[in-house]
Amino acid sequence: MTGRGYISFLSLAIRISRDHLEAAGHVCILKDASDLENSSEIAKLIEAESLEAALALHLYRGGRLLRGHGIPFGIIFGGTDLNEDVNHGEKKEVMGKVLEEARFAVAFTESMKEMAQTQWPHARGKIYVQSQGIVTGPNSAFNWNTFLRQSGINQSADNLHIFLLVCGLRQVKDPLYLVDAFSEWHREEPNVYMVIVGPEVDPVFTREVGARVKRAAGVRLIREMPQGDLHAALKNCFAVVNSSVSEGMSAAILEAMDLEVPVLARNIPGNAAVVKHEVTGLLFSDPQEFVQLAKRLVSDPALEREIVANGREYVRARHSWQAERCTYQNLIRTLEGSIQD
Repeated sequence: MTGRGYISFLSLAIRISRDHLEAAGHVCILKDASDLENSSEIAKLIEAESLEAALALHLYRGGRLLRGHGIPFGIIFGGTDLNEDVNHGEKKEVMGKVLEEARFAVAFTESMKEMAQTQWPHARGKIYVQSQGIVTGPNSAFNWNTFLRQSGINQSADNLHIFLLVCGLRQVKDPLYLVDAFSEWHREEPNVYMVIVGPEVDPVFTREVGARVKRAAGVRLIREMPQGDLHAALKNCFAVVNSSVSEGMSAAILEAMDLEVPVLARNIPGNAAVVKHEVTGLLFSDPQEFVQLAKRLVSDPALEREIVANGREYVRARHSWQAERCTYQNLIRTLEGSIQD
């Protein structure tokens, strides 16, 4: 252990989790699991940096890399691990072994916890529920008109309705789900645009998305943005869209609510756990319903105001950043105990 009982951490989780660890005085190295090919790379990293504990997001993608290294670790369920990977026998077996070694696991919702306990009853006593804590910080220097020009939208911002779809470019996020329906709507109403924003996660799929978007009227694709700029873009857009096939808990949806922006989300369990239809947002089951609801939102300012107010209240009541920090810092103490033992 480092001085004063602090731990040198490997985090395969999200940036905000690193912030919680560092706030407690721990040293933390943040790595993306997709950048690490196998557990031997983790072993080298642990040795080179004298790492003493770890925290990983996603039971399969992150958790499998931490097995067998002799350092205590915790897991945060992602979403696709419970919704998709669990249906593959080999992956399910690996995830069960990860949970055997993990000191704790965190689920974003009670339903996620129940799903995990059903699949792996042996882990029942180590799964905790903590919803994502949300904090937003729009960049005050961000220029919305510049963003629009860089997105290839050369119209006055005053007359536009911009829908932002924020996601990593991979198939489970299904960013092409709404493209054809949205393009048809744009041809009818040229002041509506959908801008897809996100990092290139799957290079092959990213090329497919880029090719489709180039041919789609009213749809644009831009690269990943710094968080402050992204929050500013969210604040300026008309609505935020989520079209994922599977979600654990979408940070973009919660950030939009915090920034007082309406949300339209695909009606899947992870989204429905956060978005209550016509209360904190709008849920759609197919592209045609999305367009219907989007048109309704554009034409009904009272509905927009109500959804925005309810969403803001929901996030501030249920997704406290301070509560999340307290939970993770308490769980990390269980890893401290393992190191001292």
